[in-house]
Amino acid sequence: MLPESDLAAVVDELRRLRTRVPQLTGALAAGVDGLVVAHDTPGVDPDGLAALTAASLGVAVRLADATGNGGFRELLVRGERGYVATYAAGRTAVLTLLAQDRVNVGRLHLEGRRAGARVGELLDAAEAEARRRPPERPARTRAVTRTPRAAATETPTTTES
Repeated sequence: MLPESDLAAVVDELRRLRTRVPQLTGALAAGVDGLVVAHDTPGVDPDGLAALTAASLGVAVRLADATGNGGFRELLVRGERGYVATYAAGRTAVLTLLAQDRVNVGRLHLEGRRAGARVGELLDAAEAEARRRPPERPARTRAVTRTPRAAATETPTTTES
């Protein structure tokens, strides 16, 4: 799990990116496994987008490999009403951007690549820090073993005969 400070830094980067490119309608950082890391995607389900990104990433990686073009860097999909661009973000994450059809694609790539590199740095550093820290152990509690008390024996009262 990503510490709150690192998560906040990733969300800040996504928001700054949307400020730099006003035609962006959403930004998502996700693991290559399809799990959401951070998002700024109003009106779009981030979990569904992360899962679809992972699926398309799998195909893009295989396509790049099969053609001898090296490791995955980016993927661009153009629809009738806009673009979906996915960029590598470190060793285990991707950055997916949603943009209007009137976006300057060169600017989208320029800013997307920069932001992908920055998000990748943040996530890779957080992962390296997590590996350096010793694993958290659950708080030790003192085990108390209680033996059940013997049932009280009934003693006859003096009034009973």
